[in-house]
Amino acid sequence: MSRTVYVNGEFLDEENAKISVFDRGFLFADGVYEVSSVIDGKLIDNAAHMARLRRSLSELRMVFAMSDEEIIAAQEEVVARNGLVEGALYLQVSRGVADRDFALPKDPKPSIVMFTQEKKLVDNPAVAKGWAVITLEDIRWRRRDIKTVQLLAPSLAKQAALDAGADDAWMVEDGKITEGTSNNAWIIKGGKIITRQLSNDILHGITRKAVMRLASEDGLVVEERAFTEDEAMSADEAFVTSATTFVMPVVSINGKGVGNGNPGSVTLRLRELYIEEARRS
Repeated sequence: MSRTVYVNGEFLDEENAKISVFDRGFLFADGVYEVSSVIDGKLIDNAAHMARLRRSLSELRMVFAMSDEEIIAAQEEVVARNGLVEGALYLQVSRGVADRDFALPKDPKPSIVMFTQEKKLVDNPAVAKGWAVITLEDIRWRRRDIKTVQLLAPSLAKQAALDAGADDAWMVEDGKITEGTSNNAWIIKGGKIITRQLSNDILHGITRKAVMRLASEDGLVVEERAFTEDEAMSADEAFVTSATTFVMPVVSINGKGVGNGNPGSVTLRLRELYIEEARRS
């Protein structure tokens, strides 16, 4: 059975869902997106995703007429029509259709698309084993805090990791880890949970923010600062956070085991706390 996709106010079978070849999202990657996880048929942390969507739109000077309430109603309808119990809802907004020109068009009508993907989020089989990551030079643009659809550089990094027999790549700039291909990077060392501070260098992760709060509430020390590749490889534990991985253990970096080479107890505790709160809320 095909999925139901939302395109510019219409709910369509995926085979009939179309965007113009002149859409600037296609021509220039001139668009933004959000990914909201779904557990038990409910959107998780969605208000925070809406706030970040608005910020991304504003940073790109993109005016979008739909209200948050209208967007959320459409999201919930897409989830319901697809019978999605667990997985992710993807939402993308582009600047819309215009003749090809590097200059921003005057008064464009943005395009909006939503679709779902079934994924195992809570009982993700990768958690028991943990991820292996490699490090690569960060070649992305300098506004990674805007969640744009221009994802070629992280896609190439992800494929390089898979080609090397790893699960993901952590990107390095000026000797410090920025983040993973689609996630925020963390280490645990000397009793402290460490993740890079917010700036234009990394995405301001929604799951990152929730995990920081949950860690503090559980009596754990969180330190926001950049950390080096050497620090990561000598850490006691490591993990990543994102909307679709929640808290995912990292057990090796560049072929060297992190800690004892198994998912760490603090990491698994944070994952448990996040899932418990997500289901409560």
